[in-house]
Amino acid sequence: MKKSIKHIGLTALSSLLLLTGCYDMDQYPADKVSSGSFWQDEADAKEGMMGIYSSLKKDDAFGIYYTRDCLADIGIGLNWGVYGFIEVAQGQSNSTTGLFKDIWKRMYDGIARSNTLITNIKRVDMDESLINQYTAEARFMRAFFYNELLNLYGGVPIYDETTEVDKEYDNMYKTRNTEEEVRNFILADLEYACSTLPKAWDDADKGRVTRGTAYALKGKVLLYNKQYQDAATAFEEVCNGGYGYALYPDYAGLFKPGGDESTEMIFAVQNLGGASTAYGMPVHYIANRASYGGCINCLVPSVELVDMYEYKDGRPFDWDELFPGFSTDNTVKENVFYSTFDADGKYVAEYPESVATLQKMYAERDPRMESTIILPYTANKYKGWVNNAAKDCEMIIAPSNPSNETNGYVRNAFGHNTYLYRKFVPEYDMDGLITDRFHSPTNFPLIRYADVLLMLAECYNENGNQPKAVELINQVRQRAGIALLNSGPSYLQATGKEQVFERIKHERAIEFAAEGIRYNDLKRWGLLISMTDNQAQVDVVGKVLSTKATEEKYKLWPIPQEEIDMNENLVQNTGW
Repeated sequence: MKKSIKHIGLTALSSLLLLTGCYDMDQYPADKVSSGSFWQDEADAKEGMMGIYSSLKKDDAFGIYYTRDCLADIGIGLNWGVYGFIEVAQGQSNSTTGLFKDIWKRMYDGIARSNTLITNIKRVDMDESLINQYTAEARFMRAFFYNELLNLYGGVPIYDETTEVDKEYDNMYKTRNTEEEVRNFILADLEYACSTLPKAWDDADKGRVTRGTAYALKGKVLLYNKQYQDAATAFEEVCNGGYGYALYPDYAGLFKPGGDESTEMIFAVQNLGGASTAYGMPVHYIANRASYGGCINCLVPSVELVDMYEYKDGRPFDWDELFPGFSTDNTVKENVFYSTFDADGKYVAEYPESVATLQKMYAERDPRMESTIILPYTANKYKGWVNNAAKDCEMIIAPSNPSNETNGYVRNAFGHNTYLYRKFVPEYDMDGLITDRFHSPTNFPLIRYADVLLMLAECYNENGNQPKAVELINQVRQRAGIALLNSGPSYLQATGKEQVFERIKHERAIEFAAEGIRYNDLKRWGLLISMTDNQAQVDVVGKVLSTKATEEKYKLWPIPQEEIDMNENLVQNTGW
């Protein structure tokens, strides 16, 4: 499938979406692909389908979806637009802000591609069963794009395959459908996909959506609408329907080649790297200056995220237990973390006395922490690629850090003493698999089995079945290598509904850091404002970099003003 996506003629495919109407209906230009000449055989159908998948990869679609964490409590954004969401996170956006328009257009681009295939597939020369299968695949993808619009903007205009873009392009002035109508439209597409898609594909087509993928998204849509019993039924099908999904035993390996194609991955953006297959994920916006090609870490972990990680035995972490006064006194933080460089500013002359304590503490914490985040003075150095060679780099904290990756130190591209991400970030040159910082070969997960387990746990908890909910949470914790809930000490207790919910909320933050999930979680739980408004974005030693501002209106993004200017039938969301 990856090769199929790579070789799709995107320019040719986009011409199928908007036909000029300049030619006689029975004549087609020799130098262009048209809907009349393209949809002939299964090879055309597959290229059309790969064109839909390829639309996932755009930065303002799902290509760098990890940056959505900039909008939640667990991430800090250090750039504008979809690279850091600063204007949204800090309350500086309005209906003309470009990223609202760009994301809106990108979702409708995916919908248009899906509609094009659904419209034309019926005349392709292949078996009816294959026609139905391709239709189901395109309807799943259409549902996926509409669900993103629903979560971000609320009710939006529904354009389905009956819309003839080439004839109606200058007169597409539909009003907004209600949220319920959009959700029902999505669920209808998913019902068809659940009944028609195959349970699995052969290796050549691995990565295409399956029946299990459709059930997983159906459950998610229902969960977000608080239809807990129906959502549980869909998730139970994913778990028990014989699809072969399972947690991958190595959490860190999930986000590297190999684990990214494991049985845990239910739906992922397919990526390729290498000189001849530059069709991968941009790591430029999450990696650091010591990474391949030099990167600018537009997303960095917040201190709140790092402090969430428990000890392996399940005890909550508390800095003040190790360093009294740490949580309230920045001077204590500086004494814990600051190193001193030599006179030339190239190498550490003196480390803080706390290094051994820090390293011991890191080793005792939830292993997902070191798999996810580059930590100061950790023994697990970052495997950088500097001056076209492998270089082990250490993260140093200093009042002013003049040294850099050339001398073996990890640094924040913006000069801040923040934590940095290890998850998704290339190690060395990935054995030659990466030759471009914009094309990592690692697939980016959109739905994985751990997500389904925790969403099903949420359904069980809401329906009053706390023991089954805890059982599912414990599956995720056991894979992580930390103590199971209700296995002894009081700090592991989770019996009541509120206790179990707090565990789900915690586990989802830790498990899916840098996967862009937290923002929608906080919104649907009604916690976005309380957990992000006036949240100080601080570095490791407590220096305030910025402050988040989340008003009530941000629960739904504005309809892009450009769309309203073109279509006066569109009504703006409240507050914009």
